[in-house]
Amino acid sequence: MDYRAEAPEEIRNYLTYMETIRGRSRRTCQEYFLDLRTFFRFLLRKRQLVPADTPFEQISIDCVDLDLISSVTLTDLYDFLSFASHDLPKYHKSASSPTGNGASARSRKVAALRSFYRYLTEKVHKIEHNPVQNLDSPKLKRSLPRHLSFQESVDLLQHIDSEYPERDYCIITLFLNCGLRVSELVGINRGDVRGDTLRVLGKGNKERIVYLNEACQQAIQAYLPTRIQPRPEDANALFISRLGRRISAQTVKWMVGRQLEKAGLGDKNYSAHKLRHTAATLMYQNGVDVRTLKEVLGHENLDTTMIYTHVTDDNMKQAAQYSPLAHVVPPRREKKSAVQSKDPVDQKTEDSSPLSSEQNEAETADAADRE
Repeated sequence: MDYRAEAPEEIRNYLTYMETIRGRSRRTCQEYFLDLRTFFRFLLRKRQLVPADTPFEQISIDCVDLDLISSVTLTDLYDFLSFASHDLPKYHKSASSPTGNGASARSRKVAALRSFYRYLTEKVHKIEHNPVQNLDSPKLKRSLPRHLSFQESVDLLQHIDSEYPERDYCIITLFLNCGLRVSELVGINRGDVRGDTLRVLGKGNKERIVYLNEACQQAIQAYLPTRIQPRPEDANALFISRLGRRISAQTVKWMVGRQLEKAGLGDKNYSAHKLRHTAATLMYQNGVDVRTLKEVLGHENLDTTMIYTHVTDDNMKQAAQYSPLAHVVPPRREKKSAVQSKDPVDQKTEDSSPLSSEQNEAETADAADRE
C-alpha cells in the first residue's frame, strides 16, 4: 500500500510534507494515512454520503475534499472516538479480530488528526478553524514495562535452538545488550558495524551510534562466517533470511517467540519488543543514568525514558531495610496478671452489678406503660 496512490489531494499533500520536510519515515506516514482514512470513512458513513450497506473497509475516501475537511466539528471527533472504542477491530489485518480500540490506539488517532489539522491551519492556511484544538487525548494507563529478569535473559541466550543458531543468537544478543527496536535491527547493514560501534537508523530517520560490548562483538564475529548468501538487492543487509532476503520484522518476531518458548518463557507474554524493555531496565538497574539511557534507546523526550526507572521488588525491599527504624524491636515487658491486665472500662463494667432479669422485665413494662 502506498498512500501517494490512495490518498486524496489534501491528505497526500500533508503526508508528503511530513515525510519530506518533517523527516517522518515512510512507515510513520503510512500509519498516519491509515488513521486519517479510518476517520473519514467514519465521517462519510455518519453523514450518509455512502450507501448504508457499504462495508466499512470498502468505503472510498476519494471524495474527501477541503469542504468536507473544514466541516468537521468537535462532536464529530467525539463520535469517532466512541466508534473506535466500541466498533473498530483491534487488529485491522485480522478478519477475526475483536472490536474496540484501546486507549493507546485511540490516542494515536487523535495525534494524527491533530497533526493534520495543525498543518492545514498553521502551515498552509487552507482552513481557519481547527476542530481538534480542544480535543483531549484519551487517558493512557501508565503500566510498568514487562521485561525479563537477568536470569531469564541468561536462560534465553543459553537455549538458542534453531536452523540458524549463530544468526538468532546474534539477534537476541543485540536486543538484550543494545535495546534496539525490531525495525532498527532489521535495517542494519554490514557497513553499519565498525569495530565497537553500530550505526542505527531509528524512528523519524534519526541516526545514532550504539557502542557494542564484548558480547555483541563476539556474537557478530561468530555469525558472519555463517551468514546466508544474500540476493543482489539485499547484499548490504546484515541479517539474511533463509530465502536470501533482508530478514523481515515479522520473521524476527516469530523467531524470538519460538526461542522464548524453547527457553521455557513462552507463557509470560514476552516478545521481541520486551527484549528492548529488558535491556533498558537492566542497564538502569546496573547504574546507567537516565539521560545516557535516553541516548542509547534513541528517545526524543526524556519522559519516554522515565518509564524504565520503575522500581523493582528488590529495590522496594532494600528501601524498607534502609529505614533508620528498620531494626528497632518491641521492648520486653513483664507479663501482667489477669486482674492487672484488665482495662479500666472493663473493670468499671464488672464493678457495676448487672440488672436482674426481673428488673429488666419491670423496666420494659414501665416503658410500655409510658408509651
